[in-house]
Amino acid sequence: MDSTAHERALPPSEADREARQAAAAALQDLLVDSADVLGFLHELARLSASGFSCRGTVHCGVTLQRAAAAEHTVASSGDTARSLDEVQYDFGDGPCLHALRTGEEVLVADTLLESRWRNYTAHIASLGVRSVYSLPLALEGRARAALNLYAEEPEVFDHRFRYAARAYAGQASQALKLAVRMAAQVGTVADLQAVLASRTDIDLAVGIVMGQNRCGQQEAFDVLRRASNARNLKLREIAAEVVQRYNGAPAQTHFENE
Repeated sequence: MDSTAHERALPPSEADREARQAAAAALQDLLVDSADVLGFLHELARLSASGFSCRGTVHCGVTLQRAAAAEHTVASSGDTARSLDEVQYDFGDGPCLHALRTGEEVLVADTLLESRWRNYTAHIASLGVRSVYSLPLALEGRARAALNLYAEEPEVFDHRFRYAARAYAGQASQALKLAVRMAAQVGTVADLQAVLASRTDIDLAVGIVMGQNRCGQQEAFDVLRRASNARNLKLREIAAEVVQRYNGAPAQTHFENE
């Protein structure tokens, strides 16, 4: 059995179980209290750094990529983690980006001895960072994420630490998965409401033109369309102006949330 398999096979102690329960409760609170995904990521980074700083200071960064071609969303536990993450992005590669791209965890036991990413590890070693541990967070679809941990001493992330960190990353993955899913749903609902609001303006404006010009629905719609073309404005913008002038206020669209 290799060392990684051995670490995964370690039986959980009572302290491990209690720590997992506490982490699950804390992550659930973050999920409920965070206003959006970015807020959740920042709180996750801070919670992770605090929870793992049992043997010295640990800094944490979290990177989220919601689609293959999308830009990264990066959150940090503080200024130190933020600057360390920025160094990695400047180099275009490193432990966190490797974990994000491959879905494999990465351990840098000592940045002074690491042969991978030589320029990057030498640079962060000069900044006082001697250990790095990056874990992928499993999400849905094309979304990907990784948790990046930094320590100022070498060999901080030993087998027991990594064992606990993997269990925590599994819980964090589930919480982040829900946060991303809820954000996508909110975005879909907001888009639908915007479409319905535009449709409301157009329908009301057509009715107003029909009443003022004593014409049919199609003729009223054609009046609005000609005005849209003449003024190089979108039809919904012309419609909103008509409603504003007639009503003295913008149209109100009422949505029933069951």
